Formats: sequence, structure tokens, C-alpha cells
Amino acid sequence: MPPANLDSYQRVLDRIATACARSGRNPNEVTIVGVTKGHSKEILSKARALKLTDLGENKVQEAIEKYSDMRVGAIDYSVRLHMIGHLQSNKAKRAVELFDSIDTIDQPDTAQIVDKLANEAGKRLRVLMQVNTSGEPQKSGIEPDRAVELGSCLLNLKNLDFQGFMTIGPLEGDERAVRKSFEDLRKVRDRVSQELKIQTLPVLSMGMSDDFEWAIEEGATEIRLGTILWGPREL
Repeated sequence: MPPANLDSYQRVLDRIATACARSGRNPNEVTIVGVTKGHSKEILSKARALKLTDLGENKVQEAIEKYSDMRVGAIDYSVRLHMIGHLQSNKAKRAVELFDSIDTIDQPDTAQIVDKLANEAGKRLRVLMQVNTSGEPQKSGIEPDRAVELGSCLLNLKNLDFQGFMTIGPLEGDERAVRKSFEDLRKVRDRVSQELKIQTLPVLSMGMSDDFEWAIEEGATEIRLGTILWGPREL
């Protein structure tokens, strides 16, 4: 695998800074989650060269193959590892053991399973609620009008650290449709906070390589970038 392209990465940082300037935000408010799905284990060398603090994987088995050495200290590179794909119940135990954050909790049953497994693992696990703001039936994510229900569940599970919300923009659509899906996630965050009478949760994970600037302008605090950082998938 070729070395990290620092010039390309700097262009990404410049685009983040410009989007923040347009929306009156500080670039330090935005965390890049480097998505390593579809890349070999050597991608970690690129991530380390870019000094990324957060990485994301879609599938538990792929993450096990790529990150197990890191979890036991065989690789000297510390990151926060995010589960950003749909979590299957038969993979939940390994996911809880391996990941530092599960960003795709979308049902109370899933939340309860993860809470029980986190308790057994002796950890308090950061989680995000995935919301299907685009209404596309092929996507995971709870319906926006059920977010308060799930939020109440998450807040009552002692082994979960409920930090915010995640969505995926429309797979097809113009800028207006994509922005609306991001705006709707922000509205979900505000409604959950208001109705459950809690402090506004800090994390809005939204935006990928094709739409991260719009997401930032709509309030994203975490953006999930893969292709724009590493190029096409290898696997």
C-alpha cells in the first residue's frame, strides 16, 4: 500500500475549515472518523501517518482481522474504534469487546443486549443512536418519531454512555434532500434533549466523502471519511 497522501489530507482539512468558516464554527469541533472498510490491515500505517484519532469499521469480522493486534497492544497506535455498520445480535459480544464506540444503536432490544454484554466485559461503552432521517427502507436506523423512546431506554442503561446521534444521508438526492436529512438529525437531537429534560447531547455523526461539507454546515461533530482519505477499496 502506498504511503499516506499528506497533500490530499491537507486538502480535506482545508475543506473542513472552509465549511466551518461558512457556518461560524471552529474546525476543532469536527472529528474525522477514518473509515477503513474494504482495506487491508496495512491501512493502519496510513491512519497513523495522518495522526487520526478515530477509525471506523462496518463489519465485526473485518474489524477483528484488522484490529485485534491493536487491542492487545501488538501495534503501538492508540485510536478510538467505532462500529459504524449495522450490529447483528450474533456478533454483539465480539463487537462490545473490540470497539470503543457503537454508533449504530437503533432498537431498544439491541441497546439492552449491548448493555448486558458491556456489563459482562466490565466496561462502559460509548454509543450513538442511529436515526433513519431519509426514510429509505433499505437503511438501518430508528424512525425519527421513535427517537425519544429509544433515547429514554439508552439513558437508563448503566453500562452505556449515550453521547449523541448518527445518520446516513440519502443515497440519491440533491443538496437540498441531503441537507434536510442532516437538519432532521439535529432536530431529533434537540427534541430528545428537550423531552427527556437532559443537557443537549454533544455528538452528531453525519456526512461522508461526498457530502461532509454540507454536514458540517448543518452541525456535524463527527464525519465518516473513507474514499477521500484512502482512495478506492482494495477488498
